[in-house]
Amino acid sequence: MQTLIEYLDNFQKLPQLSKDSLLSLIDPVSCKKGDILGREKERPEHIYILESGVVRSSFTNSKGKELTRNIYVGQKLIGSLGALVLDKPSKFTFSCLLDCEIYILNFRGFKALAETDIAISNLYNKILEYTFLELESKIYRLSALNATERYLKLLQEIPVIEDLIPQYHIASLLNITPVQLSRIRGELLTK
Repeated sequence: MQTLIEYLDNFQKLPQLSKDSLLSLIDPVSCKKGDILGREKERPEHIYILESGVVRSSFTNSKGKELTRNIYVGQKLIGSLGALVLDKPSKFTFSCLLDCEIYILNFRGFKALAETDIAISNLYNKILEYTFLELESKIYRLSALNATERYLKLLQEIPVIEDLIPQYHIASLLNITPVQLSRIRGELLTK
């Protein structure tokens, strides 16, 4: 739990009483490769904090094709925040691509605690800001960078990604085909 506390401190340092209240809402779990944390069209109840492993968020488009929305590696917040905030079904499935160590946080309990504890409320605000900035960055990459630039940026952010997950997940994350990814990799190797 110490690494979790350190991770949360990066958002907002909490007084001990607030920290204790928050930790009472969190359970550590070990997940196996292939485990599903949340499914598309189901109402989520939790936020997940990835400690180790790799988690993929995906969705099914109107043609029935499953597409990767995000890959989470290292300490990351995971969850369908929009669905949690609006109390609606999720648009995404969250699946473990490798064995994972994860902390599960009950969202309703967290929100209730944020209503009575200003330090937890500030933490919640910082998490929302972080999520917004991550989304803004992703939208920028998809709209302003070409496929090669997106691939290089991904390698910069997660240098070992090619050792962790299949190429077709990487291609889907970059919004390109596996053939395009192979071509990009080949061109970069010849440079």
